[in-house]
Amino acid sequence: MPELFDRLLNNIYFIFQRLDWLNLVDLVLVTLVFWGILLLLRDTQAMVLIRGALLLIVLISLLTSLEVLPAFSWLVRNTLPALVLAIPVIFAPEIRRTLERLGRAGTLVPTGKPSSTTLLSIATVVSAASRLSDRKHGALIVMKRTDNLDEYVKTGVQLGAVLTPELLLQVFYPNTPLHDGAVVISGGNLVAASCVMPLSSSGVLTRSPERQMGLRHRAALGISEVSDAVVVVVSEETGFISVVHGGRMIRRLDAERLENILMAFYRPTEEKKGLGGMLERFFSRTGRAGREES
Repeated sequence: MPELFDRLLNNIYFIFQRLDWLNLVDLVLVTLVFWGILLLLRDTQAMVLIRGALLLIVLISLLTSLEVLPAFSWLVRNTLPALVLAIPVIFAPEIRRTLERLGRAGTLVPTGKPSSTTLLSIATVVSAASRLSDRKHGALIVMKRTDNLDEYVKTGVQLGAVLTPELLLQVFYPNTPLHDGAVVISGGNLVAASCVMPLSSSGVLTRSPERQMGLRHRAALGISEVSDAVVVVVSEETGFISVVHGGRMIRRLDAERLENILMAFYRPTEEKKGLGGMLERFFSRTGRAGREES
């Protein structure tokens, strides 16, 4: 036992002797890459797949190390390249979502104060959501930011009407023709109603207290995962108001908190340009989304 401990210390000392600043930079970069990948895949089905893949790799490594199983070792060596090629197919949704986040992180948000139209839209949504919550009328309100939502607008009934609280109350009145689906808001206009939104595939609702929620909340998470839209959801069963952005949900909001959160999303800030600014925005958005969920 003491010999094993001494050998371990000697190996550690040998490694530190050969370390220089270039090796440290190399290690830090590799660590940042893996940390960023795990951060992006957090709360997605990919984490479950990664755990299963790691367990499978460990088991295969142990079995192939046994010399008494030559046929199994030959099978693994010949099928491993096919498994590597299958990784992009298995993780296709997560790869696409990651590239979309990178693309959105590189966009520059105009500086200055929110326009009067934006302020009016926020006040209208807050007023309508509060009244819908009191009446326990379910609602799904998608507020467009920079990403194009035309493909989802085409799935609903295009209105192009001036946005008012009364219009939203009428659209989401139970059993009316347009109450199912989402409304899309752009600027001061209600662009379309009864729109079909993509359902979330991240599995967040199945691993959280919100797992009892229905299709309306899954659709809110889904559109927030594929765009930078801000989504306001009113629960039909409880009347709770929620805000969804970037695949994260903030629940049980009152009118004041809802207005503050929406103002924060639409309040432009001075942003750095170049690669440094792009990376800062990317990681700050990811971290901010995690804080919002808590």
